[in-house]
Amino acid sequence: MSGNNTAVLLDRYLKGETSPAENELIERWIEENGTQGSEWDALTQSDKDQWLSAVFKDIKVSINEGDTKVIPLPARKHFLWKGIAAAAAVLIVSFTLYLEWPALQSHAHRAELIAFSVPLNQKKQLTLPDGSRVWVNAGSTLRYPKAFSGKTRAVYLSGEAFFDVRHNADKPFIIYTGKLVTTVLGTAFDIKEDKDKHTVAVTVTRGKVSVAKGAKLLGVLTPNQQISFNILKNETIKRVVDASLFVAWQQGELHFDDISFEDAVIQLQTQFKVKISFANQNLKSCRFTGTALKGAKLDKILNVICAFNQATYQTKADGSILIDGPGCN
Repeated sequence: MSGNNTAVLLDRYLKGETSPAENELIERWIEENGTQGSEWDALTQSDKDQWLSAVFKDIKVSINEGDTKVIPLPARKHFLWKGIAAAAAVLIVSFTLYLEWPALQSHAHRAELIAFSVPLNQKKQLTLPDGSRVWVNAGSTLRYPKAFSGKTRAVYLSGEAFFDVRHNADKPFIIYTGKLVTTVLGTAFDIKEDKDKHTVAVTVTRGKVSVAKGAKLLGVLTPNQQISFNILKNETIKRVVDASLFVAWQQGELHFDDISFEDAVIQLQTQFKVKISFANQNLKSCRFTGTALKGAKLDKILNVICAFNQATYQTKADGSILIDGPGCN
């Protein structure tokens, strides 16, 4: 690409106005100028925005100083940044900056995010600047801006959260979760990133959402539909589900979806703060599905789970629980 074409395309790329084909062209150009595409792809959207934020801060300083030359970009030890810096440098001429500064500044502010982290054993509710409500599950983090000032409402999720998004047809709501991008106008849905299983699942309870990996559309979901994406296998599964089971945690319920007995016990230990062990290790691999209602006592939950898995349990003198049974094949 020529310098002029690069300037125009990169400017639109930074604003999120480029098509999938143009995105591919920009990223290929960056790679041809001394970068590793795989390493750029490995960066999270938040990391990319943080680097761009540093670039635009230097631009702002230069504008204030009246500098009409190309602005030196932030130095990076890793060669990955060199190609990106070269692409960004094409844009940095003072006259253009004065014209385009409001839009560029808006993009840079995306990196100035508030981190809302929820400790283990807790769940918290949050109201975003646009009035959308989010229930963030234990051990999860949601990053969002102080204000949605651009053309989209973008947030970044690590872990699990239930979103009830306020409708705004002119400003799509976008959630970045690992390698997936979920886009909505106004709806209610759950996103769960399971780092142990290397999966991201999106489940819709109301409205319609689109789920994509980069520029590739994985599917459009309506109520009681789910997309599960396996990052390691690069595999997408779309299926019909009972969405209420997947958002049960929001109401304080325990939901076990095709879960192993061992994983269920880990949840119970966390919820009830009690030590639970297996007399027969073969029980750990038994799998089942079910939901424990809010306020249900541990003994009632164990009675049901053990019945599913042909097991029994006993409470020992120290308060710990021992589960026994023949196990599963």
